[in-house]
Amino acid sequence: MDTIFTLLMVLVMIASVLLVIIVMAQNPKGGGLSSTFGGASSAQFGVQRTNDFMEKATWTLGGTIIVLILLSVVITGKPSQAAPTQQQPAKKEAPAKQQTAPASKTTAPVQTPAPTK
Repeated sequence: MDTIFTLLMVLVMIASVLLVIIVMAQNPKGGGLSSTFGGASSAQFGVQRTNDFMEKATWTLGGTIIVLILLSVVITGKPSQAAPTQQQPAKKEAPAKQQTAPASKTTAPVQTPAPTK
């Protein structure tokens, strides 16, 4: 399981780096790689196809990253079937014996002397 998870995480990292590279290569105003090659019009020399490829690659890599992350969550979310853990019931210990207090001394009631006249 750990090797599959590691493989998925490596693939996510590779796809993420590729996605960053593709997004950085695009120009937000529509220029992108076409301005790098000196084309003012996006219809020259198939530059429109380059923009379409960049857009499709962006969406594909984004979807791939999401799918790989969901797969890793599903794989790691299940408990391991190889070594099921069984909880042992906690042993109950008998309460410590309390020492009883020594028997109280029985004393005779205090006698008051008779009043003298």
